[in-house]
Amino acid sequence: MRTGGQSGEPSPHFSVAMTDITAQPRAFAVFDGDLDADWAERYSHATALAVDTEAMGLIHGRDRLCLVQICDAEDQVSCVRIALGQTEAPRLKALMEQASIEKVFHFARFDVAALATGLGIRVNPIFCTKVGSRLARTYSPRHGLKEVVMELVGVELDKQAQSSDWGRVDELSHTQLAYAANDARYLLPARDRLKEMLQREGRWDLAERCFGCIPVMSDLDRFRFTQTFEH
Repeated sequence: MRTGGQSGEPSPHFSVAMTDITAQPRAFAVFDGDLDADWAERYSHATALAVDTEAMGLIHGRDRLCLVQICDAEDQVSCVRIALGQTEAPRLKALMEQASIEKVFHFARFDVAALATGLGIRVNPIFCTKVGSRLARTYSPRHGLKEVVMELVGVELDKQAQSSDWGRVDELSHTQLAYAANDARYLLPARDRLKEMLQREGRWDLAERCFGCIPVMSDLDRFRFTQTFEH
């Protein structure tokens, strides 16, 4: 299967048997380099998309972006494999920058920075379930994705593949792809529950202002400004 590069068209998607998870998504496809026209079109009509990324590590500029996962409210999941040296994904960029679609992440600060560094994408607008959880679930000290999804959605995520080699994009295992898909699949229902809680507690306006700061925080991370707001 051909891997898309800077200017190449994405290769045709292929379906993967999601045998590693109990509940299979309605649709699942893997692409090289970028979404194809059909999936980009179907996503373009969404009001919100769940997005996640996998990278070689946590340091932007050193650790490259390897995978981008997207899921819509219809449980249609795609994984876009990013090639070594790739710097563009035009359809993905257009979708992530489409102002009419809210992009929902968990710890958006990292993913937004990874997309900007790896593919020149400026994500907008943003909802972060980790920020939302910290503002809404003040009764809990646990705001990881696994804990948030377990409480709010009732699904226990398997995180065993979290620390694995995502750089071998052409050889990702079914276990890795299932893990990656699930990390996106439950973000939208978690987002809905968190929004209800934030509105109920009178913190929705504060949450929206926090979400608006995420691109700035991500840029500070990218350029290694770690103490900008310190005394």
